[in-house]
Amino acid sequence: MIMNKYEIDMCHGPLAGKILLFAVPLMATYVLQLLFNAADLVVIGRFASSRSLASIGATMNLNSLAINVFCGLAIGSNIIVARAFGEKNPELMRKAVPTTMILAFVGGVILMIAGLLLAKPALQWMNTPPEILPLSCTYICICFCAIPFIMVYNFGCAILRAVGDTRRPLYFLVAAGIVNVALNLFLVIVCKMDVAGVALATASSHLIAAALILRTLLKCRASYALNLRRLAFDRKAFGEILQLGIPAAIQSSGFALSNIVIQSAINSFGSTAIAGTTAALGLEGFVYVGSFSYHQTSLSFVSQNLGGGKFKRILSSLGWCYLWGVVSCGIIGGACFLAGRQLLGFFSSDSEVIAWGLLRMKMLFLAYMLCPLMDVSCGGLRSLGYSLTAMFVTLAGACGFRIWFVRMILPRHRTMEVLLLSYPISWAIVALVSFAILIYAYRQLLCHRCKIATPLLLLRPGVTRGMRYLVNPK
Repeated sequence: MIMNKYEIDMCHGPLAGKILLFAVPLMATYVLQLLFNAADLVVIGRFASSRSLASIGATMNLNSLAINVFCGLAIGSNIIVARAFGEKNPELMRKAVPTTMILAFVGGVILMIAGLLLAKPALQWMNTPPEILPLSCTYICICFCAIPFIMVYNFGCAILRAVGDTRRPLYFLVAAGIVNVALNLFLVIVCKMDVAGVALATASSHLIAAALILRTLLKCRASYALNLRRLAFDRKAFGEILQLGIPAAIQSSGFALSNIVIQSAINSFGSTAIAGTTAALGLEGFVYVGSFSYHQTSLSFVSQNLGGGKFKRILSSLGWCYLWGVVSCGIIGGACFLAGRQLLGFFSSDSEVIAWGLLRMKMLFLAYMLCPLMDVSCGGLRSLGYSLTAMFVTLAGACGFRIWFVRMILPRHRTMEVLLLSYPISWAIVALVSFAILIYAYRQLLCHRCKIATPLLLLRPGVTRGMRYLVNPK
C-alpha cells in the first residue's frame, strides 16, 4: 500500500514524533473550532445582550447530546478503517468507507427530525428560564437543521484520521470558520438577527466543511476513496462499526445527559449564572483540547498497531498519549486560569457574569489534567475491542455519579462550588478504573485467552477480533 504525504504509518519507526505529527494538527483543528464557537458567543455577548448569551448557553448540552449519539459511531468507523489500514486490507476499506458515509447522512437526517420535534420539551425539562426559552428554541432548531452536515464532516474526518491524515480536516475547518465569523458579524451586527444570525452562520460553516470532506474522499485515489458508482451498504462492516461505535455513542450521550442534569441545576441559579458559566464553558474547551486530541490519537495508533500485529507499540503509543495529554491540559489550563478575568471580558463586560465565570475556572481548569488519564484509557479499551466495557465504566463512574451527586449531595449543600466539584471527582473515578481494566485487557491479549469467562469482557466479538492478530501476526 503506497503512502501519500498525508498518511502516517503508525506501525513502524519512532512513535514520539509520529504521535506529535498526528496530534498537533488535530489539536489545532479543535482549537480553531473552539475559537470559531467562541466567536459566536463573543459576537452575541458584545452586540446583543446577556439574555441572548444565556439562551445559547442553555442549549449547549442538549446540542451536544444530539450530536454525540452519532459521533460515537464515528469512533467505530475510525477503529475499523485504522485496523484495515494497519492490516493492509484495502478490500475492507472499500466496504467500510461507503458504509460509514451512508450511515452518517441517513443518521444525521433522522437525528435532525427527532431534534426538531423534541427541542422545546427538552429545554423546558431542563428548567430553562421563561425569559430566554423562545431565543433558545430558535437557536437550537436552526442548529439541528445542520446536523446531517455535521455528521458527514465528523465521519469523513474519522476516515482520514484512521490513516493518519489530520492536516486536511484542519485546512477545511479554517475555510469554514472564516465564513462562520464573517457571517456572524454580518447577520448579528448589520442584519440585527440576534441568535438566529449566529445559528445560520454556524449551519453555513458546517455545510462548507462537509462539502470539502466529501470532495476529498471522492477525488482521492487511495483505498479509502469514496466511489459513488460503487456506493453500497455492507452489512458486515456496518455490524463491526456498531459493535465498537454504539457503546461509544451511548457513553458520549451519557456524558451529555449528565451534563444536562448539571446544566439544569446551574439554570436554577438564574440567567446571570448561566451567562457566566457559558462564557467559562467557551474557554473550557481549550483546556480539554489535549485530552480530546490524544484520545483520538490513541484510537488510531492502537488500532493500526493491532491490525499490524505490533503489540509492543500499543503500550508505547498509550504512554506517549498519556504524557502529552496531561502536559497539554496542564499548560493550557494554567494559562487560561491566570488570564481568566481578561479572557472572560471578551464575552461580557458585566462584572457579575465574569464573577460566575471565574468561579467555574477556579474549580475546573487545573483539574482537567485528569481527563487525558480517563480518555486515553477509554480509547485504548475501545481499540482493543472492549468498547462495551469502557462504556459501562464511564456511565457508572462519571455519568451515574454526577446524576447521583446532583440529586443527593447538592440539595444539602446548594452552592455552585459543590455542584462543580462533581466533575473532577467523576474524572478521577473513571481514570483509575479504566486504567486498571486497560492493563488487564492488554495482558489478556498477550496471553491469547480467546474464551474468557469474566464479566469484564463485555464485548466478546471485538475481543476475539483482537485475539485473531496473535494467531496470524503480520
